[in-house]
Amino acid sequence: MIVPFVLLISLLLYRDALATMLLFTASAHFTKMKRDLVRMMPDWIPRPMALIYFTGVCEIAGAIGLLLPSLRQAAGIALIVFFIVVFPANVKAARTGVAVGGKRTTPLWLRASMQVLFIVLTWWSSLRNAG
Repeated sequence: MIVPFVLLISLLLYRDALATMLLFTASAHFTKMKRDLVRMMPDWIPRPMALIYFTGVCEIAGAIGLLLPSLRQAAGIALIVFFIVVFPANVKAARTGVAVGGKRTTPLWLRASMQVLFIVLTWWSSLRNAG
């Protein structure tokens, strides 16, 4: 009986932690740090500032969706796609040494590991028992 309880608590903590992380990272999209985020964008991206605002809104919507049971599954799917789609910006930032908020970006090997972790935690907390 203790194992299901521990799994439930873990699930809630993962979900809350992801939602909190997404809200914090989204805030950068609407502050002076947005200019740093634009420099992370691959050159082939049109209108990078508009995309920075859009991805910030996506992060906020994803965070809210994770917390609302009726939206959790859709938010989980959208966030997994989101984590994959934004990864090229992380690659560029790591390879070119773009600073975000005055700090060097995370090394690519660590960023890739984190991205996989975010995807797994999103799946675990929103899609694992779906369908």
